[in-house]
Amino acid sequence: MEPATAMPASPVPTLQRESTALRARRLAAARRRATALLVGATALFVAVTAAGAHGTLLGYVQAAAEASMVGGVADWFAVTALFRRPLGLPIPHTAVIVERKDQFAGTLGQFVQENFLNADVLAERARSAGLASSLAAWLGDETNAASFAGHAADLVVNVAEALRDEDVQRVLTAELTRAVDAVEVAPLAGRALRVVIAGGHHAELFGTIVSAADRYLGDHHAELRQLFEGEAPRWVPDAVYRRVFDRLYTRLRERLVAMAADPGDETRRQFDAWLAGLPDRLETDPELRERGERLKRDILGSTLLRDWSSELWQKAKDALRTQAADPESELRRRLADVLAAAGRRLGSDRRLADGLDRMIESGVRALVDHFHDELAGLVTGTIERWDAAETSNQLELLLGRDLQYIRINGTVVPEGKLARAGHGVRPRQRRRDTAPTA
Repeated sequence: MEPATAMPASPVPTLQRESTALRARRLAAARRRATALLVGATALFVAVTAAGAHGTLLGYVQAAAEASMVGGVADWFAVTALFRRPLGLPIPHTAVIVERKDQFAGTLGQFVQENFLNADVLAERARSAGLASSLAAWLGDETNAASFAGHAADLVVNVAEALRDEDVQRVLTAELTRAVDAVEVAPLAGRALRVVIAGGHHAELFGTIVSAADRYLGDHHAELRQLFEGEAPRWVPDAVYRRVFDRLYTRLRERLVAMAADPGDETRRQFDAWLAGLPDRLETDPELRERGERLKRDILGSTLLRDWSSELWQKAKDALRTQAADPESELRRRLADVLAAAGRRLGSDRRLADGLDRMIESGVRALVDHFHDELAGLVTGTIERWDAAETSNQLELLLGRDLQYIRINGTVVPEGKLARAGHGVRPRQRRRDTAPTA
C-alpha cells in the first residue's frame, strides 16, 4: 500500500457524541422501517400473485414486488452477516466482525501506520499548522505567558518533590566534592587575598581584628580575671593579683584602641607587611600548600559538607514552593517576562520562526521513524484485546443505522430488480376462440 499523499489542512467537522441508548433507539427505528418495507413488498407480491397477474400493468407490479422482496432479503442477509449469524444459522462467512476481529485489527494497524503515522503526512501537517507562529502569538499575550509560567513553576516543584532527598544530597555532595577537589586551596586563597589587597580592603582588616579583640576583652572581664587569679601562687594576696590584673587589662584595652585609631602604628605596619607577602607564600610554599590540601580533605571527609548540602537542598525546595504558590513572586514574574519576550522575538524574527518550524518537523519525523511500529502495534493490540461480541455490538450501534438504509434501498430502488427477479415480463395475450373453418 502506497503512503497516502499529504493533503492541505482543511476544516474537519466535529463528530456529534451520542449516548449508547440513543444509538440503540435510532438503530431499532431504522430496522423497523427497513423490515416494514420488506414486509410490505412481500405482502404486495403475495396479493398480486394470489389475484393473478393479468395485463401489462399487473405484470410489472408483480415483478417489481418480487424484485423488491428478493433485494430486501439479500441486503438484510448481507447487513446482518457483518455482525452476527442470520437466524442463528452457522452459515460460512457470516458474523464477519466477530470471526475476523484480530485480522481486522492487524489490517487497521497497518492502515494507520502507512497512512496516518507516515513521516511525510505528519511533517506536512506540522508544517501547514504554523506552530511557531501560533506559539508566538499565544506567548505574546501576557495573560497566557503568566499562566504558562505558573504551570512551569508547579512542574518544577512537582519534579523536586518527586526526587528523593537522599539521592539529591548524594549528587550535590559528589559534585561539590569533585569541584572542590579539583582546586588547590592555598593558591586559590593567595589569589583571592591578592585581589583583596589590590582593592585596599586589607586596611580595614587590621582594624576589624583589633576591634574584635577589644570587644572580646570587654565581654569576658570577669572570666579572664578568674582565670588569672587561678594561676596565682597561694602565698600572694588576692588583692595584689586583682590589682595587677586590672592594670594589665586596662593597659591592654587602651593599647588596642590606640592601634585601631592610629594609621601609622608600628604593629599595623608589621601586619600589612606580613599580609602583603602572604599571597606569594600561599602560592609557592609547599608546606602551606600541603596544609591547605590537608584542611580541604578534612572538610570534604567530614559530615559538615553532607549536612550543608542537605540544608541547601531543603532551602531550595522551600523557596521553590513559596515562589510557585505566589502569583506575584519574583520567580513567576521573571519567568512570565522571559516567556512573553520569547513570544515577541519569535513573532518578529522570521528566521527564528522558520528554524523552530524546521526543528519541529525534524522532531516529528524522528519520532515517527522511531515509534511508528509501536504506535501501530498499540492500535492492533488494543483492538485484539477487545471482546469480539462487544466489539461487534458497538460497531453495529455506530454504523448499523446507516447500513439499514442499504436494506431500504435494496427494497425500494427499482433499478435492475426485474433482472434480479428473473422475470422476462411479457403481457399475457387473451386466447381467442376461433371457430374451425369449414
